[in-house]
Parts: sequence; C-alpha cells; structure tokens
Amino acid sequence: MTPLGDEWIVGRDHELALLSRLVDALTTGRSGALLMTGGPGAGKSALLDAAARMARRSGVRVLRCRGSEGESGLPFAGLHQLLRPFLDLAEGLPARQRAALLGVFGLDDGTPTVSDPLLTSLGALTLLSDVAEHGPLLLVIDDTHWLDLGTLDVLAFMARRLEGEPVAVLLAARDTAVPAQLDRQVDRLTIEPLDAAAAGRLLDHQPRPPAGRARSRVLEQAAGVPLALVELARAVARDPAAAHEDTLPLTDRLEAIFAADLPELPPATRELLLFAAAAESAELPVILSAVGDRATPDDWLPAERAGLVRVDADRVRFRHPLIRSAVYRAATYTERHTAHRALADVLVGDPDRRAWHHAAAASGVDEEAARELDDSAARAQRRGGYAAAATALERAARLSPDPTVRAGRLVRAATMAMYAGHPRWVGELSAQVATLTDEPALLAEASLRAGWALAVTTRFAGSLGFLLPVAEAAVDEDPVLTLDALATATTPAYNSGAPEHRQKILRIAERVPPQEDEIGRLWALAGCDPVRNRARALAMFARAWTDPLAEPGARPELDLPLARMVVLGGTAWVLDETAEAIRLLGAAMDHLRRSPTSGANATVAQALALALYESGSWTEARAALDEAYGLAAEGGLENVVVGAPVLRATLLALRGDTEEARAAVQRAVHGIDLPNCRSLQVRTHYALGAAALAEGDHAAAYDRFRAVYTRQPEPEPLHFHASDYYLADLVAAAVRTGRAEDARLVLDTTRRRLAEGETSARLTAIVHRADALLTEPDDAERHFTAALADPAGDRWPFERAQVRLDYAEWLRRRRRAVEARPLLAAALEVFERLGTRPWTDRTRAELRAAGVTPASPPAGSADSLAELTPQQLQIARLAAAGLTNREIGERIFLSPRTVGFHLYRIFPKLGITSRAQLRDALPEPGE
Repeated sequence: MTPLGDEWIVGRDHELALLSRLVDALTTGRSGALLMTGGPGAGKSALLDAAARMARRSGVRVLRCRGSEGESGLPFAGLHQLLRPFLDLAEGLPARQRAALLGVFGLDDGTPTVSDPLLTSLGALTLLSDVAEHGPLLLVIDDTHWLDLGTLDVLAFMARRLEGEPVAVLLAARDTAVPAQLDRQVDRLTIEPLDAAAAGRLLDHQPRPPAGRARSRVLEQAAGVPLALVELARAVARDPAAAHEDTLPLTDRLEAIFAADLPELPPATRELLLFAAAAESAELPVILSAVGDRATPDDWLPAERAGLVRVDADRVRFRHPLIRSAVYRAATYTERHTAHRALADVLVGDPDRRAWHHAAAASGVDEEAARELDDSAARAQRRGGYAAAATALERAARLSPDPTVRAGRLVRAATMAMYAGHPRWVGELSAQVATLTDEPALLAEASLRAGWALAVTTRFAGSLGFLLPVAEAAVDEDPVLTLDALATATTPAYNSGAPEHRQKILRIAERVPPQEDEIGRLWALAGCDPVRNRARALAMFARAWTDPLAEPGARPELDLPLARMVVLGGTAWVLDETAEAIRLLGAAMDHLRRSPTSGANATVAQALALALYESGSWTEARAALDEAYGLAAEGGLENVVVGAPVLRATLLALRGDTEEARAAVQRAVHGIDLPNCRSLQVRTHYALGAAALAEGDHAAAYDRFRAVYTRQPEPEPLHFHASDYYLADLVAAAVRTGRAEDARLVLDTTRRRLAEGETSARLTAIVHRADALLTEPDDAERHFTAALADPAGDRWPFERAQVRLDYAEWLRRRRRAVEARPLLAAALEVFERLGTRPWTDRTRAELRAAGVTPASPPAGSADSLAELTPQQLQIARLAAAGLTNREIGERIFLSPRTVGFHLYRIFPKLGITSRAQLRDALPEPGE
C-alpha cells in the first residue's frame, strides 16, 4: 500500500514505480509516453491522479484533459481542453502553424484557409515545446478511448516526436477500446486486477468493510477490480442482503450500484445530475441555464456529499464515467429527451453541440436535426476534422427520413472517413448504402469507397468484388468511371497476384474506347502485366510524363495533379523506371504530407520505400518505411502495416542482423493469410532467404527462394511480377547445394515466359546472371558480360554488385585474378556503402585471394553515416542545405527544440563540431 497525499493506493507498487521513473526522467529533460490500459474501474484514473501529484511535487507543470463520449464527435474538443490555458501563446507560432491550430478551434481571423492536419499537429507540438521552455510538462489524459479522432491524431503525432522535448504524455484507455492511433505508437502498461491479498487489503481500508460470507461474495464478484471492491463494499454496508443476490455482469452491477444512490437524492439534484450526464463536459452555467429555475447551485451539494460528482469553479465532473452512465440510464426516455432539448435551446452560440443535442432529442427520423448535423459536418470538414465530419454525417443519415438522402449522406460520410484514413469505418458506412437506394450513381460511389477500404487491408478479393462489377457495368455508359474503378482495382489485383483478377481487369480495359485521360488504363496495363504490356505502357507513360532532364532545372512533376503523379510513380516503379518512380512518388509525398489522406500517404510512402531500396538509397528507404508504417498503423492499413516491416526486415537481413530480421518478419505476418497476398508472401520468402544467405546457410536460402515459384512441371511464379527478381538468387543458392537441375527447370520456364513480352534492363541482367551461374563454363562469360553490358544496370547497385562478385569469383577460379580485381573493387565499394556486412566480408576474402589487401573503410564516412537514424540523416541534410531549426521543423513536422536536440546528437556521430561542417561530412544522396 502506497500513501499519496490524502489517498491510499493498494497493490500498485510496480505501476507507481514506473510512473515515478517517468516523472523523474521528465525532470532531467527526457521525454516519454505511456498508455495505461485496463477495464472499467481498474484504477487507471487513480494512477493518473497519483502521477499528477508526483509531477507537481517535482515542479512539473501538469496539463489534463479527459475524453467524453458525448463530445467524441466534436472535432478537436479534447485538444482544446488540453491547450486552452496556453492558446494566447499561439501568437508566437509560425504563421501557417498558428492559422492551422487556431482554425480548428474557430479562433482564426476568418481568412479562408485550406485545413492542414499535419500543420495543426505541428502547431500543437510547437506550442507545447514553447511552454516547456519554462519548465517540463506532463500531459495527463484520461478516457482516451472517448477522445475525438482529431485529438487522437494530434496526440499520436506528438507521441512520435517528443524526443528532445521536456514533455511526457501519460494516457489511460479501456483495454477493449485502445485507439488505433496509439495502439502501436506508445509504450503500454496493462493495469491488471488486484491479486487476492491486495483486494483484501483494499476492503479492509473501507469505512465499513464487509465480513464473513458478505466479504467472500464481494471479493468474488469484484474479481480484483478496485472500483467494484469499493462500491460493492458500500452496497453491502448499506444493504447486507445485497451480498446474496444472483451474480450479474460486472458493468451492469456497477451501474446498478451507482444508480442506487439516486432515489435518495432530492428531485432538483437528480435533475441537475441528469442534465450534467446529458451534457457530459458542459460548463456549469450551461447546465444551470438549461435546468432553469427548477434548481439552484446549492442543489449540487447532496450529489457531492454522495460522492457522485465534483464541482470545481465553472465545471462539473462525475467521479467516474460509469456514474454518468448510471445516471443517464436511470432516467426515463422522456426525461433524457427533455434534457437534450433544453441543452440545445441554451447552446445558441455553439452550433455544433446544439446540433448533437437536437439529434439526441429527436424522436425517430428528423430532417431538421439531420440538416443541422450536416452543417456541423461541413464546418468540421473545413477545419480539417474529417473524422468528426464522418461521425456527424453518419448520425445525420440515421435521422434522414428519405432513404435516398440517407444513402447520400452515408456515401459522403464514407468519403470523409476515407480522407481520415479509417478503412474499416469506410467499409461499414458503404455497406449500408445498398440497402437504402437503387440509385446507380450512389451505388457505384459506395462500391468505389468499399473497394478502397478493402484494398488497403489484405482483403483483396473482397475489394475487387466491389470494384470490378462497377467497372464492367459502366463500360458503355460511363467509360471514365470504368477507368477510375480499374485504376483502383489494379492495386489490390497486383497485391493479390491472382491471375483471374488481372485478366478480368485487362479484358474490361480493352473494351473502353480511347479517352482524353488514359491514366487509369496505363496503370491497369502496367500493374497487371508489366512484361507483355511494357512497350505499350512505356509509350503511354512518355506521353504523360516529360523527361525532367530535357530542360535543366525543370520540375514537370510539380505541375501534375496529385492522382496522376501517384499513378505515374507506381507505373514507373512496376516498369523498372526506378529513378522516375522516386522522383514522382517523392513529389507526391511532398503533396500528401500537406493533406489529410493518411491512407494514401501510407501506400505511397511504401511504394517510394520500395523504389529507394531498389535504387540503393537504403537510409532514405528506411525513413520512408518509418513514415509509411506510422501512418498505416494509425489508420489500420494492413497491407502497409505488414509490408513495411517485411521490407525493413529485408534490409536488416542484408546487413547481417539476421535474428532481428526473422523476428521482424514473424511479428509482421502473424495472423495474415499470406497465400491471398502473394506480393507480400514473395517478399517474406526473400527476407527470410536473405537472412539465410547472410548466415551462409545456402540450403535454407534455396528453400525460401524456390518457394517463390510453384512446384509444377513448368514452374510458374508465385507472383507474376515480384518472383522473377529473385531468380538469380535462387540459382546462386542452387549451385551451392547441388540443386542445379531443379533451378534450371525454373530458369528455362521463366525465360520462355518472359520472351512473350519485353523485359527491363534490370530483369534482363537478372536472367543473364542466372544463366551465367548455371550454364556450361564456355558460355558463362558471355552471360556475365551481358549482365554488365547495359550501363542502366548501375541504377540497381546491389544487384549489379552481386553480378560483379559472381563474375570475379568465376574469373579467379580460372586463374584470371588480374581481371577479377577491378570487379571486386567495384563490388566492395557498393557493399561497404550499403553496409551489407556478409557480402562485404565475402568480397574482401575474394580480393585477398586475388592478391590484393583491401583498404580499411574510410573513417567517418559510411560507418558514421550508418550510425544516423533515417530522421537524423534527413535533419543533417536539411541543416547542411542552410535551413534553420524552425524551417527544418516545418519541413519534417518537428518542433525547433527537437531539431536542435537531434543535431546535438548528430555532430559527434559525424565527428564534427559545428553546423558549417555538415556539408563536407555528408555524401550526396544516393552515393
């Protein structure tokens, strides 16, 4: 039992020690974030209060806010609670951050602006950083599961960027309702039920502890939940017979206990409590005005004496959310509706809350209340509260008497939820439309939204089940809609890899007559069969995308609409036009970082990471993966939540961190049906095969690489596009394990299949490398030289370095060591730059065998760069370019203090002491 002020906390020594360490770290300038989860009544709020007291005793300023079920649909309501004491300091923020932050609270100067969620989050972070200059801050947030989605997004953003700030975040949420934004972003502390001994001690400290059978029944019924122990002890003390009642579900039992106090209260007090429960976090004057002359401020006293509420200054707070729930449920239907109508009448100056109370007071459908919510959604959308807009439109739809109007509002709600990056919600909203209307346009739009929702998960067949019927039905009447649907469908068809889906997309695309905008057809052709359609797709690509090198300094990608930029970037990647893919996808990410579409951000960031990985820009690829994963985890985009860690595991494996790579793969694919996600399945096999190769286990590596092709007499690729890039690795492992004949079967079949179309320079080199390793010695050299002949192969440096290493080994074994040396030197330079330790060691051994003593890696270059995290490298490059800390923070969404903190850590890693030395210490990007 731990004494804390005037309260005692029993059985929580471990939890209190963790909270004490969090506060102690904060007093020394170290940040932290911790999410406490547990069931109702587990004691989360008591622990938050204890942490707040610890912090205040240590001189730490505490900011608090509490989620509210009734305000979960009001955009940024929780953030306003948190920042309200310091909003006057927002005048010191950079102009764009100030406008974005004040705009979501309706406190801007009225100038029309485009909402920018990332700038809003950055403004909140910078404001807190400025406040923390005067002393450390602890943010204490209770009932996180009831916060509005806009606030949750801001909290998740800040939690990932606290390093270097004297700011800590302590949150509490129900274990069954942990917000997705925080689920993987914040360290978690589970608040378990008390053990039997601690539960007994807590009972002993009650004013009238139960005894005998009553004590046993209370301990049994409470099941270690502190709030249940306290309240059941009170119930037994009031009515000893209560211990002999039949067992009820715990939550119902607790709510019944809380409501049991109500009949003893005066009528005016009960009415005040009901209005407070209906208003939830409304100010005290609002509640008193709504009740009118039927109650006075003195009528709160009985409720306070009963321990139901606490009245502080101008606000009323229920001691526990279940008390509020019990009060609300104990009222009759008529009483609840009367309360909501009265609250709506007094909230004239707050149209959003007024709209929600009108909706709560509505009996059945009510178009007037629905229109008010519709208007509230429009205001939320203008402020960047897309999730709040979706919530309001969903409620408005339920109130709409006209089924077609209801369907239209659901489609708009699905669109807002899509912009907010919540695919499961989009799917739920879209599914309701078909039951309400036969309107073709609404049904088609709902199907497009439902298809998108499933496309960013791993339910690709379900996504295509929505998208392909829309595409096919619109071929004659609306070919533009058909191409739009096909463009959306091509991504899940690619990820699925199932041939029937791709074939159907291509058949439908051929039925569509030429259109002014052919971008959807281009992605369908390239994404569904990049080899057979390569020539046609490249011609279409050239018409849509001018070579940026044609005019020095030209940036045509900046003039392209965002959707075209993304599609062209994806097309360039799948066609192995990797440099153009990086340019286009990078420009698209610059645009998307200023938009609220987290779903699109995550998928584009992952595509960019793949292109950067293939181009040898591995540090930049890791940064893109971090961004993709963070966005996807917040939005529930399973395809990226799995795919990003698998690619990260590949990089770990290639650098020799094999155990960590395997663990990362295992975590990523847990619970995923990989056979239905063939692109992920193939990349998973490669990551594990690369780990085996790095350890010299060629047999295990061969088994993994062989798994990317079927075991048929004529082996087919498991994935029509991804599999073939691992063909040469398969052959290399085969020749070391005596499986050359099996590998030759795969190679011959693959060569015949690829001959039906046109291969890229990259794929051509891979096939030649495989041929060189398998063919007769007299013919091997021809294939090695062919694999290295095209200068374009340098765009994929790791693959080219592998060819050089294989060729050099072949030459040295034929006593041609002099010819092998330059190949080995070139390969070693790439392997050292990329940090692929197993390949570096192998190349150094070959050089020594060829009579050359390889030089040690230059001190401070590759090794120093490898010590930087992706974010630190990004900061270093921006600082080297002359940007100030504030400008860097604006660019990458960090506070200036955090930027300075990172630079403080970067300088020693690079062996420098000042900002002016950064330019010389950093190689050019991609070197």
